[in-house]
Amino acid sequence: MLNFLQQAAAVAADAQPEPSFLMKNGGLIMIGMMVLVLWLFMWRPESKRRKQMQEFRNNLKKGDKIITAGGIYGTVKEIKETSLLIEVDSNVTLRIDKNMVVADNSDLQQK
Repeated sequence: MLNFLQQAAAVAADAQPEPSFLMKNGGLIMIGMMVLVLWLFMWRPESKRRKQMQEFRNNLKKGDKIITAGGIYGTVKEIKETSLLIEVDSNVTLRIDKNMVVADNSDLQQK
């Protein structure tokens, strides 16, 4: 009786159909789809925004009204390669890094 049960279990194990291509590689397909979704909804828009900010910073000119990352409103007085001299109030100037400029004040006032 024991031999019969062992043989029946072996036959049942051998009788299982072979998994299809999607079942074998389903994990790889799902990971690929997740990477595609991340790229479409996160990396691509962030890269586009980063390029726009870099272009904005490169096109700054004397007299532009800006806002820094720290929330300081000012007017550009002097532009150097990596820094800006901004006037915050009359006779009050600050030297800041160009990468700390986050917005154009005139754009915000129009909204």
